[in-house]
Amino acid sequence: MVAQTIVSRAEGRLIDLKSVKPSARARKLAKMMDKEPEHVEAILQASKRIVRAEQGHLIVETPHGFVCANAGVDRSNVPGGNCVSLLPENPDASARNIRETVRRTLGVEVGVIVSDSFGRPFRNGAVNVALGVSGLAPIKSYIGETDLFGYQLRVKQMAVADELASAAELLMGEADEGVAVVVIRGYAHEASEDSAQLLVRDPKLDIFRR
Repeated sequence: MVAQTIVSRAEGRLIDLKSVKPSARARKLAKMMDKEPEHVEAILQASKRIVRAEQGHLIVETPHGFVCANAGVDRSNVPGGNCVSLLPENPDASARNIRETVRRTLGVEVGVIVSDSFGRPFRNGAVNVALGVSGLAPIKSYIGETDLFGYQLRVKQMAVADELASAAELLMGEADEGVAVVVIRGYAHEASEDSAQLLVRDPKLDIFRR
């Protein structure tokens, strides 16, 4: 498990807000949201569209298809008071590069998850989720199997990569712990070349965004 921020820093996905010129739209939203216009502009540039902008929250959809606050543009765990980090451009490729580096340097095969903390609709508190994966199946399907009482499961799927990411966050922390990588042992994951995009729900099937 590798924290998104350290991946973004390694890939140069940092912006100095002093270099950002806010647009008229950014200035208007900044006034509504009580945010810095430069920060809002950085968010807009990292967004595909705005989903909600109210009560001080700017919820957007990123080009990756993630729906999250501020497009993942974050000030925490980056150097300099005016610096923000962006999400990796291709989190799956980031995870694949890390996996290949581990294989090449250590001679071991591992699954890699690049994770970040997201808020959740209808629930307080943030949890870690998988942005990119390599070497493991992000979803485990139970469709077609039977439960303890013989009922055939029709829709049951477990977001394995998200659950592993959340478990790792207990060690990573969110403040000054400084733990960017967590090794998970003992989970018999299914090897796969599937993408974390499998975790992103098709907007056509999302009843909350219609």
